[in-house]
Amino acid sequence: MPDITDTSILIMTTHGFEQSELFTPLERLREAGATVHVATPDGKPAKGWDKDDWGRTVDADLKIEDASPEDYDALVLPGGQINPDLLRADETAVALVRAFTETGRIVAAVCHAPWLLIEAGVAKGREMTSYHSIRTDVINAGANWVDKDVAISNGIITSRNPGDLEAFTAKIIEEVKEGRHPRKAA
Repeated sequence: MPDITDTSILIMTTHGFEQSELFTPLERLREAGATVHVATPDGKPAKGWDKDDWGRTVDADLKIEDASPEDYDALVLPGGQINPDLLRADETAVALVRAFTETGRIVAAVCHAPWLLIEAGVAKGREMTSYHSIRTDVINAGANWVDKDVAISNGIITSRNPGDLEAFTAKIIEEVKEGRHPRKAA
């Protein structure tokens, strides 16, 4: 079991991420001792969405195309409607999600971010949750949708909304401490 202080975690985002769904995991994971980097499509800061208007900006450490699963123990995907919708149309972002999954690394998605798991083709056969409005998308992708704060399926973590962030982040820390999760691609 790796110590959390020996781990590196990547948060992938673009403009329109739900502010709390990026900053809560970022802050909690860093407080726990993990090294956390943020990747955006252009390597520049991304602006968050806070309830009903633009919110805080997060600085980026690198471009998504420069991120490699070999450098990280986990990938965190914040939700909001805008962010995952833009990223699921980005082939580089989708390929990175698939690569993290294929190499047994932890992948954690909250709210609308399971759209990225669907687009990467890794939802089928997994227990997953999401924001209620994309429940049908998750089911149509072949996942077993459940209504609970955290669903875990062999290292793939999903949560419903900002109200689940404490449980979501705690589960990320727990799973990262367990190490890689070898799995068949869905």
